[in-house]
Amino acid sequence: MAFVELHSIRVVAAKEFRDRLRNRWVLAVSTVFTLFALVIAYFGAAQQGEVGLRGIEVTIASLVSLVIYLIPLIALLLGFDAIVGERERGSLELLLSLPITRAELILGKYGGLAAALSVSTLIGFGLVGALLATRLGGAALYHYAGFMLSALLLGLAFLSLAVLVSVLASDRTRASGVAIALWFFFVLVFDLLLLGLLVVQGDGPLGGVLPYLMLLNPADLFRILNIFSGDELRTFYGLGSVMPDLLTQPLLLGGIMVGWIVTPLACAMWRFR
Repeated sequence: MAFVELHSIRVVAAKEFRDRLRNRWVLAVSTVFTLFALVIAYFGAAQQGEVGLRGIEVTIASLVSLVIYLIPLIALLLGFDAIVGERERGSLELLLSLPITRAELILGKYGGLAAALSVSTLIGFGLVGALLATRLGGAALYHYAGFMLSALLLGLAFLSLAVLVSVLASDRTRASGVAIALWFFFVLVFDLLLLGLLVVQGDGPLGGVLPYLMLLNPADLFRILNIFSGDELRTFYGLGSVMPDLLTQPLLLGGIMVGWIVTPLACAMWRFR
């Protein structure tokens, strides 16, 4: 990889972040996360006839579904026009005429968008975490902090996919269509395909391969990370007996999630050059 100037990356990232602050994107997303997290944490067990804040593991189980649906969509919508939008507005040529490399531009764009997404996620869920700490005790905050970190990694992974789409797409319309298609595939279709394959093959060998196929989906990685954060969650989801011990290690799963962040971004940098 060619040498990159950190100062140039910081300048581009700071501009992207200021733009998101200026158009109140950070405030809006933080508010959405806070409201949804509060409602789900309080009413998550309403179908069992209970309301109110319960144990931290039950609360995380309720919030996992919210994060899987909401954060990937927000991250994809945030980054799908990072490059193709500049190209359509005619400002990409101007940016590339400055003393900045293409790699620095990509990294700066991603850094600014990642900062905006990170601040929104940490503020939105952090306010709920502070409430949980006062009601459920300090020990609950440790598990909730792990949940917030995994949610942030999930958002950054889908943001990397969005930047890759933005580099490959020829216009914003196609980029937005591909971004929505990726959301449908990873959040809705992927697990249905795995379930269909599992039903079709019956007692075949796919059952042993299924846990490893789930690593091909960052949304499933996020789910597994949080399921195996506590014994109650393992029982709740019923996956404790089908997941090999190797794939229940948080550090390993976190490392694979980091790979989902780095690989699409590296592909975007290579293609953009």
